[in-house]
Amino acid sequence: MNSGARISAGPAPELNRIPRSLKHIHMMGICGVGMASLAGLLKNKGFLITGSDQNVYPPMSHYLRDLSISVKSGYRVENLIPRPDLVIVGNVITRSNPEALELCKSGIPYLSMPQALREFALKGRKSLLVCGTHGKTTTSGLAAWVLEQAGTDPGFMVGGIPHNFGRNFKEGRGDYYVVEGDEYDTAFFDKGPKFLHYEPWGTILTSIEYDHADIYKDVGQVIESFRKLMAILPPDGFLIVNGDDPVALDESRRAQCPAVSYGFGDGVDWRAGKIINGEPFTRIEVVGKTGESFEIRTQLYGRHNVSNLLAAFALAEMLGLERALVLDGMRTFKGIKRRQEVIGEKRGILVLDDFAHHPTAVEETIGAVKERYERRRLVAVFEPRSNSSRRSVFQAEYASCFDRADAVFIPEPPLMETIPPDERFSSRRLVEDLTDRGLNALYCPDTDHLLGELLQEVKEGDVILIMSNGSFDNLPQRLMKNLES
Repeated sequence: MNSGARISAGPAPELNRIPRSLKHIHMMGICGVGMASLAGLLKNKGFLITGSDQNVYPPMSHYLRDLSISVKSGYRVENLIPRPDLVIVGNVITRSNPEALELCKSGIPYLSMPQALREFALKGRKSLLVCGTHGKTTTSGLAAWVLEQAGTDPGFMVGGIPHNFGRNFKEGRGDYYVVEGDEYDTAFFDKGPKFLHYEPWGTILTSIEYDHADIYKDVGQVIESFRKLMAILPPDGFLIVNGDDPVALDESRRAQCPAVSYGFGDGVDWRAGKIINGEPFTRIEVVGKTGESFEIRTQLYGRHNVSNLLAAFALAEMLGLERALVLDGMRTFKGIKRRQEVIGEKRGILVLDDFAHHPTAVEETIGAVKERYERRRLVAVFEPRSNSSRRSVFQAEYASCFDRADAVFIPEPPLMETIPPDERFSSRRLVEDLTDRGLNALYCPDTDHLLGELLQEVKEGDVILIMSNGSFDNLPQRLMKNLES
C-alpha cells in the first residue's frame, strides 16, 4: 500500500506565469474525460490546442478529432515542438514521463487541469461544486440541466456526458458554474485533491467512503481531504450534505457556512417519502422539514438516484430557482451516458452499460436494475479495472455486492502487472466466493473468452448489466453486434 506522503500537497506553478499573448496550449494526458472537456472549452475560446496521450481510443479520440484537435499518441520530447505558450498537465502524467521531464527543463509555463479550469472557466463565476465518493457525475449533470431549464444559462464541467446536452462542458454566460470535483490528486507536482482548486461558493457533499487505494492508505486520509475542503468553504456560501451518510454529515459540521441536509431518514431538511417505480417515470414524494410535500417525476431509477435528485433539488432551493421550472428540469433529465445507459435490445435481450466500480456503486446499481426489471433475469458483468478495484482492498466487500444478480461474469483484471503482487485483486477468488454464496458465477481469463461464454449463456428476456470504469474492450457494443447477427 502506498504511504500517506503521496497525498500531501506539493508546490504548484503560479498563475502569473501565464503569458499575456497566449495562443498555443498543449495538453498532456488529453484523452482523460476532464482534460478532453477542458480542451473543448479552450478551443471554443479561440486557443490553438494540441495534445498527447498514451491511450488514444474512442470515444475521446473521436470527440477530439471532431473538434479538430491534433493528438499525438505516446509521450515524447518532440510533442513540445513547436514550443507551446502553456502546457496543461493531467494527473495521469508521472514525474518520470519523458514529456514531463522535457517540460520541466524547457521553462515552458505549466498548470494542472484544476488550476487551468479555475483560471479559464471559474474566474468571476459562482462555483457550485459537487463532490463525494458516489453520485458526483449524475448529481452535477442534473444540477446543470435544472439550472439550464430555470433560465440561468450556467457553465458546467461534468465527469460524464449528460444526454440532454450531448457534451460534458458548457461555458455559459450566467453567474453559476457547476463543476464536478473529486478527491483524487491534482498532478505530479501537486498531490492535494483536485476540488481544493475550485473555490466553491455552494457545495454538494454526497458521501465519504474509502476509495482511491493507490493514493490513500485508509479512510482517515480520505476524510482528511474532505476536511480541508470544509475549511475553505466561505461563510457566505452554503453546503448541501447527504444526511444518510454519517461520515459526511459529521464532517459537514466543520464548515463555517449554512448547511442543508437531504436523504431518506428523519431529521433531514429534504426527505424522500413514498417512491413509486414505473416506466417511463419514477414518482418520488419529497417532504420538507416544515411538512410541505410535493412530487418529483424522473426518468432515473434506483435509491442512489433518488438521493442524487434530492441533492440537486436542495441546490435549486438554495439558489431560489422557480420550483415549477426545477421540477420540469428533473422530469426531462435523461441521465448520463454510461450510467444505467441502454445500449440496445435485440432478440429480447436488453444490454445496459454502467460506470460502477466501487463496491457500494456495484451493489446499488445491481439493486436498481433488478427493481426496474424485476420480472427479467439479470446477468451482471463486472470488470475490476479501477486503481482500487484491481487491489485486494475491496476483495471481501465485492463478494456481497452481487446477491441480487441471477448470473455473474468476472474477467481477469487488466494491467495487473502494475499492481504489487501482494496487493492484487483476484477475480478467481471472487468467483469462488460468489459460488459459495449460491450464485451462478463464472471466471473468464479475458474479454474475448467472456464474450463467447456470455453469448452461450444469455437468452430471451435477459437484462445484461455491464459495469466498468474503462472501455472494457468495447464489450457492450461487441455484444450488441453479435446479438444483431
